Amino acid sequence: MATRKPGDPYTCGDYRQEMVLLGLKKRLAEGGLTPEEKAVIEKEIATLEKEMGMD
Repeated sequence: MATRKPGDPYTCGDYRQEMVLLGLKKRLAEGGLTPEEKAVIEKEIATLEKEMGMD
């Protein structure tokens, strides 16, 4: 998904990305992950944040 520009409408896709990001961050904060799982989640978070223009 492309980065939103000011004035662009807020879409269902934007909301979905935010909820996925929140879920990943919550899972990361819960702990109990293997180093491999943690790395995968951190990579997914970084990818989402870049797509959302949060990097």
